Amino acid sequence: MSILVDSRSKVLVQGITGQTGRLFAEKMVAHGTPLVGGVTPGKGGSVVAGVPVFDSMRDAVEATGADAVLCCIAPAYVLDGMYEVVDAGIPLAVLYIENIPVHDAIRMCAYAKARGTRLLGPNSAGVVSPGRANLSDLNDVNLRPGRIGIVSKSGTLTYEVIDELHRHGLGVSTVVCLGGDRVIGTHYVDVLRLFEGDPDTDLVILIGEPGGGLEYPAAVQAAAMRTPVVAYITGQASPQDARMGHAGAVVGEDERSRPQSKMKAFSAAGLVVAQRVTDIGEAVARTLDRAATRA
Repeated sequence: MSILVDSRSKVLVQGITGQTGRLFAEKMVAHGTPLVGGVTPGKGGSVVAGVPVFDSMRDAVEATGADAVLCCIAPAYVLDGMYEVVDAGIPLAVLYIENIPVHDAIRMCAYAKARGTRLLGPNSAGVVSPGRANLSDLNDVNLRPGRIGIVSKSGTLTYEVIDELHRHGLGVSTVVCLGGDRVIGTHYVDVLRLFEGDPDTDLVILIGEPGGGLEYPAAVQAAAMRTPVVAYITGQASPQDARMGHAGAVVGEDERSRPQSKMKAFSAAGLVVAQRVTDIGEAVARTLDRAATRA
């Protein structure tokens, strides 16, 4: 099993005729993601990567039964585009685009939540269940199916963690990238709860970063789970008042925004905390061994 997407998903690409959307669509088809169509207003009736293009999300959902969408449209049109996604009744939307105005992000996240659409992003690297479905910019050839879940704000850092897992002969059930902006639609707690309900995820790796406070409720949630969680917070040497790559990764005067404080919170909750990214594979292996011994 996996969470959010699998081989039964029916995927659309919003903005499929643009350069980014077309590249994603071609990659999906090449690696077996169940892509059923795409949407670009005014381009209905054309074909991209072997799948039909529709003029609207509603038309696409009615024709294909789609239940997931990767949004690759320009920032100026994203707010209206996400309204259209939600109104079409799609339960999962990945908003890959960055540079979304904060007020637009607030509106679309609230609208999606109120109407039952789970939104990953803005500025999300996406979600992938290796060998089943990939709505992310993670390369399929670098992924291996397995039983470890990953939830992170960062797609790039996730690659390093996956490499560490491979060194220990481990693979991934699902990778969920929340998005690096200040306002995002899905939080760590939401994804941890989904992993807790997945019988084929044996352990979850949570990757946090400076800025904000989403890791604190996640530590409380993780401490209450049967599924073990290994946490890692990047940016431990980041200077105060610096923005570390993501718009939301700002180390401010608030002590809670600092990586060291977040690591202390996970440790205080009784969770395994990796001090360096290169320690994660070993920490996961040890935690799995302990869980097997207790069982």
